Amino acid sequence: MASTNVKKQEYNVDRSARAQRKGHRALVLWFVGLSGSGKSTVSDALEKFLYEQQIDTYTLDGDNIRMGLNKDLGFTAQARSENIRRIAEVGKLFVDSGTVVLTAFITPMQQDRQRAKDILGEDYIEIYVNCPLEVCEARDVKGLYARARTGEIPNFTGISAPFEAPQHPDIEIKTHEDDIQTCVQQIWEVIKTKLTSTL
Repeated sequence: MASTNVKKQEYNVDRSARAQRKGHRALVLWFVGLSGSGKSTVSDALEKFLYEQQIDTYTLDGDNIRMGLNKDLGFTAQARSENIRRIAEVGKLFVDSGTVVLTAFITPMQQDRQRAKDILGEDYIEIYVNCPLEVCEARDVKGLYARARTGEIPNFTGISAPFEAPQHPDIEIKTHEDDIQTCVQQIWEVIKTKLTSTL
């Protein structure tokens, strides 16, 4: 049951003040793609790059979140949707703190990506890590595809559960064609002006 007797508390130190002090705007860089596409690898490299630029960051990773905040959720369509909603709400809090958030989630359904965008507004930057299923499966970093093929893992995106590829992402990178540093630079070229646009 939703809470009704709540009211947003306003504070003297707000988002604008934090941005001025930090010297950059806050965003949520939402990496979308199949398991094994390189979401976590690229986001990790990008975070290191941003850290070196003196930009405050934090990464919300799918596996790490499911070990804590969302450990009560399974992998049904409804649970996946709730997983994304919670991450968007957490991202919103981080943005208010003045932090650039990097999220690495498969986020297979367009309606869930739209809901995240609705929650985060113009702070939501969708990064599609476009890598063909056959390449992701050949990598099989965690051995998940092999288990999904035998039916050991049900509802596995790309095998027994759908993946709706983003049609209009803010950024698209191809990890099967470009190396990690090239992908980082492609993202940086798009976001660097956004990080200072409201200062």
